[in-house]
Amino acid sequence: MCASQSHQKGVAVFTGLVETLGRVERVEEEGAGRRLTLEWPGLIEPLALGESIAVNGCCLTVVRAEGPTFDVQAGPETLLRTNLGTAHPGDPLNLERALRVGDRLGGHFVQGHIDTTATLRTRRPEGEWEFLSFAIDPSWTPYMVPKGSIAVDGVSLTLVTVEPDGFSVMLIPHTLAVTTLGTLTPGDRVNVETDMLARHVAKLLGKEVYPQMDTD
Repeated sequence: MCASQSHQKGVAVFTGLVETLGRVERVEEEGAGRRLTLEWPGLIEPLALGESIAVNGCCLTVVRAEGPTFDVQAGPETLLRTNLGTAHPGDPLNLERALRVGDRLGGHFVQGHIDTTATLRTRRPEGEWEFLSFAIDPSWTPYMVPKGSIAVDGVSLTLVTVEPDGFSVMLIPHTLAVTTLGTLTPGDRVNVETDMLARHVAKLLGKEVYPQMDTD
C-alpha cells in the first residue's frame, strides 16, 4: 500500500503515462510523516485542493496549491514503502494527474498504491533504447509475468524478464528523456506497483497479497 490515506474521497486511477518531470522545492518533517512542496513546470490547468496526484507513482493528495507549486503529505506507511522518504530539495519526481472519465488510456490501470521498492542492478544501451535490470524482494515476483505490465516510479512499462528476485524492462528514448528513469544509476531505489489483476487473483486464491515488512 501507499498513500491511500483514509481521508481521501473516492478512488483515483492513473495510467502510468508521466505528464511532467517535477521537482522538490522543500521538505518539512511532520512527526512521523513529511510534507513535500513540489513544482509542476509549465502547469496550464490549476491544481485543485484535494485532487490526487501520482508522485513517483504514489497517489498523494494536494493540500496546498499556488500556481505551479503545491504541497502533498506523506504518512509513515508511504515513507516506509516508497522512495519519497529520501527525497531532497532539487530532486526530480514523476508527476501525473488522476485519470478522468473520457480520457484515453494509453498505459495501464495504475492505482498509485506502491507495493514496495526495487533497486537498479544494471543498465546497458540497446541501440537508442536502454535495458534496465532491478533487484526486488522475491515475495513480489509471483505477481509479475514477462510481457505483463508494471509501474516503476509511476511509469507504465512492459516486463521483459522476471526472475525469482528481480525483473527487467526496456526504455524507449522518450521515456529516458521525460522521466526520472533516464538518470537512474545502479543502487538507486524505485517505487514499484505490480499489476492489480495479479493481486486480485492472489487474494482469491488465499495468498497473502502484502508481505509483512521489516520496520526496524
